[in-house]
Amino acid sequence: MKIGVPKEIKPQEHRIGLTPESVKTLISEGHEVLVENNGGFEAGFENDQYTSVGAKIVDKAEDIFNDADIIVKVKEPQSGEVKMIRENQIVYTYLHLAAAKELTEGLIKSKGVCIAYETVTDDNGRLPLLAPMSAVAGRMSVQAGAHCLEKNQKGRGLLLGGAPGVSGGKVVILGGGVVGENAAVIATGMQAEVHIVDKSEARLKQLVEMFGNKIIPKQSDKIDLPKLVSEADLLVGGVLIPGAEAPKLVTREMIKSMKRGSVIVDVAIDQGGCVETSKPTTHGDPTYIVDDVVHYCVANMPGGVPRTSTLALNNATLPFLVKLANKGFQKALGEDKNFLAGLNVHKGQVTYKAVADVFGHEYVTPEIAIKN
Repeated sequence: MKIGVPKEIKPQEHRIGLTPESVKTLISEGHEVLVENNGGFEAGFENDQYTSVGAKIVDKAEDIFNDADIIVKVKEPQSGEVKMIRENQIVYTYLHLAAAKELTEGLIKSKGVCIAYETVTDDNGRLPLLAPMSAVAGRMSVQAGAHCLEKNQKGRGLLLGGAPGVSGGKVVILGGGVVGENAAVIATGMQAEVHIVDKSEARLKQLVEMFGNKIIPKQSDKIDLPKLVSEADLLVGGVLIPGAEAPKLVTREMIKSMKRGSVIVDVAIDQGGCVETSKPTTHGDPTYIVDDVVHYCVANMPGGVPRTSTLALNNATLPFLVKLANKGFQKALGEDKNFLAGLNVHKGQVTYKAVADVFGHEYVTPEIAIKN
């Protein structure tokens, strides 16, 4: 198959869909790979690294979309890219459709075969292609939040880890999944006071086994969430409902009760955010203030560390891509129910129930869709 890798065009997005090493693997399997000129430059991958393993460098994204059987990206197609997707063309990338009506409608109209990294599952119901970026975003959330707490960033002027004889800040992490766990890695390393809120008692026990007395676990149905939010110096939103819009757990009233200069980092913003006052921001202009609370809501946080993120993402996405290219989408998805869960839109049909429900589209099961 012919696999195309366009340069990412979302603002401040510097990752790329494939590393040179991944390209080498695909070419060894007999496939052709087209990479847009300087597509990997910002992630530290030069054109000659791609050509040295057999890739062809292409000057224009239009030519890649015109020629490739599979388009491999990182972020969701932007409006100009959606218009270039051809009928039956496979698009393999993050989509986050439940919070993106216009994109969903565009992909339906394209009649492409759209596979979302974030809804591919494993046998334990986990999300293996979302996990590496969730890990990066979780770690970055505390790093970014600590920076935002500095006075020149309009924060409280508080050092998250404190100082000798001075207590550190209070970090409240909503969600004990991959984001929450990795946020806790950094927050506990900084010696902050770390509270993790999750609905699952079993998951909280796992986190206590990992972190011991460095964290304070809180079961969501047994706490006074407004009080906990009001006491936070840094609030990290890491709540996820796979493929669906994030629930708004933190209300505007709760925000009003927070300390002046406290910080919210809403990692769930890709799926609409779990804080009522959240709205997407960019790396170029990452924060805004509501009720004296600094909001950091960058929708592509891992794009700020594109080399680490690209390498971590390829570790997860490449094995599935090899299957997709070697077998074609019908066979690759039909043989693997976990991979099939990634199919969100198929030739004009919505094949992911949470997306169909939120936008009022007819839901067609992916099992039925791929037979057509």
